[in-house]
Amino acid sequence: MIDHMTFGVTDFVRSTAFYDQAFAPLGVKRLFEVPLEHTGGVKVCGYGDDRAWFWLAEEKATKGLLHIALRAKSHAAVDAFHAAALRAGGTDNGAPGPRPHYDAHYYGAFILDPDGHNIEAVCHAAP
Repeated sequence: MIDHMTFGVTDFVRSTAFYDQAFAPLGVKRLFEVPLEHTGGVKVCGYGDDRAWFWLAEEKATKGLLHIALRAKSHAAVDAFHAAALRAGGTDNGAPGPRPHYDAHYYGAFILDPDGHNIEAVCHAAP
């Protein structure tokens, strides 16, 4: 089981503005910002629902093909994530819809964040 993940972003303000909006429909919000004196001056914050498990740090941007998928409670939440992420400046990387090649009830949407990371919301419930 994954406890948490952290990745670097190029522009902390731009990225936090994006994730604040994109994650809201999934019930994920910014919960914590680490005081700069504890990070060597690097801006760091954590997102989550009941605890912070998704962390951003404004330092060397994570490179490569990063893909994370967040579980959504409903198809409507997947749709709302996609719309909110587009409004927040994300780029469509796969409109909301069924993906039966993954499993019979897989319903997901994909967005590229401001640094090009592939962020997905997925619901495994039957329609």
